[in-house]
Amino acid sequence: MFKKAWVMKLLLNIWPPFFFCGIRIAYLSADFREARVELKMRPWNKNAFGTHFGGSLFAMTDPFYALMLSALLGKEYYVWDKRADIDYIKPGKQVVFATFNITDGMLNDIIANTANGDKYLPEYPVMVQDNKGDIVAKLNRQLYVRKKKRHR
Repeated sequence: MFKKAWVMKLLLNIWPPFFFCGIRIAYLSADFREARVELKMRPWNKNAFGTHFGGSLFAMTDPFYALMLSALLGKEYYVWDKRADIDYIKPGKQVVFATFNITDGMLNDIIANTANGDKYLPEYPVMVQDNKGDIVAKLNRQLYVRKKKRHR
């Protein structure tokens, strides 16, 4: 998929579903291990109460673990988003952000659980925070990870 982090960052920042919602990848490490995604308040992403639209909060967390893990695991694996849930904690009225981190432990866990060709469904929490550090929303993102048939 992506071999260079700066290419992924650039393409996602101009991708219409993110660009027009005000979602921006502020940081993506060269090794695909860390990302910070921001959502700015725009007139077109406010809800009826003048706070961030919940769909935008959900969308800003959507592809990151899957894309980052795909880059790290390589072409031998399928990595897809499978399921997610969101718990809205407090209204977001300013710039909000989410941080994604891939650890050695996460990678080792995936490799161990898929070594025999089995599918693996890891879950990772994501916190959307405002600039004060207050949690705006909590998400659980579940992935589907499996070695491709020819690599099993």
